[in-house]
Amino acid sequence: MVSSVPGRRGVTRPSSEVLTLLLSLCAAIAIVGCDKRDVREWQPSDHDQPPGQQAGQVAPRPASTGEQGNQELVEIAWQRNCATCHGQRGRGDGPQGPMVRAPDLTRAEWQSRVGDAEIVEVIRKGRNRMPPFANLPDQVITGLVGRIRANRSKD
Repeated sequence: MVSSVPGRRGVTRPSSEVLTLLLSLCAAIAIVGCDKRDVREWQPSDHDQPPGQQAGQVAPRPASTGEQGNQELVEIAWQRNCATCHGQRGRGDGPQGPMVRAPDLTRAEWQSRVGDAEIVEVIRKGRNRMPPFANLPDQVITGLVGRIRANRSKD
């Protein structure tokens, strides 16, 4: 079933029967593994979450005091819950941003049109394909609003 390669000592290659058998086996595995019942449309609850964590939850951390502790929590919340769609600065350029049509939160036009209370409500309740993050603490949501406002473009 194995033949040697002419001109090369000690090098062997599988015969065509072995290759055919391997390809047939791979095709069978692919067919069995691609069960169409598992395919469904993306849902907001499909957001990437660390194992064992629900959407909107910040991982437990040792208690921090003061503004620096709150800023750390805000940054962790942004990285885990927002950056995937909105990107690092909030421009809507995260890895999933184009797929979910994440808005550019840095645009001066958008920032002047939307009030802080509306941003808080969207974070808490979600909107369109954005899931709700009602479990985030008030100080973290307030910090997220501040982070969004701080990244306003100069245009």
